[in-house]
Amino acid sequence: MNLPFEIPVLRTDRLVLRGPRESDLPAMIAFGESDRTRFIGGRQDSFGTWRIFLAGIGHWALRGYGMWSVDTREGAFVGRVGVINHIGWPEPELGWHLYEGHEGKGYAHEAALAARDHMQVRLGMGPLISMIDAENVRSLSLVRRLGATLERAFEEGGRLIHIYRHPSDADGGIEAYA
Repeated sequence: MNLPFEIPVLRTDRLVLRGPRESDLPAMIAFGESDRTRFIGGRQDSFGTWRIFLAGIGHWALRGYGMWSVDTREGAFVGRVGVINHIGWPEPELGWHLYEGHEGKGYAHEAALAARDHMQVRLGMGPLISMIDAENVRSLSLVRRLGATLERAFEEGGRLIHIYRHPSDADGGIEAYA
């Protein structure tokens, strides 16, 4: 798939953050059909995931940033990390989700640091927020490990959402831009 715009490729010690590929869809569909989506809008059928995939490309085209697909250096597609700013949101948000079997290895932490640094250093954006469901224990733990602090909470659709503010220092170990 050749896009009419460039999505930067970020490299860390163990990961490559890259633009979406159609070959990502099977893993995205499996994720979308799983309970792992309960904190990011809920389950999607394959067509819903297809729309999310296309919306992600559109976000890059419209805003110049978005969600990267995250691969290990060996080529395993492990999840998505990036910055999105949907209509009605207070400001751009740093978000992440890892696919089954890839959590607990530090991938989300490493990728989120790289994405955050890119947004701050290359695009002058930040300090960013992360909006996390109060019941999402894993993401709450990660956002704190990233050095973010609780700024406020609000209720949305019957759920308590915490807004964390990330620090403005950039040091995520981005090795190279391709």
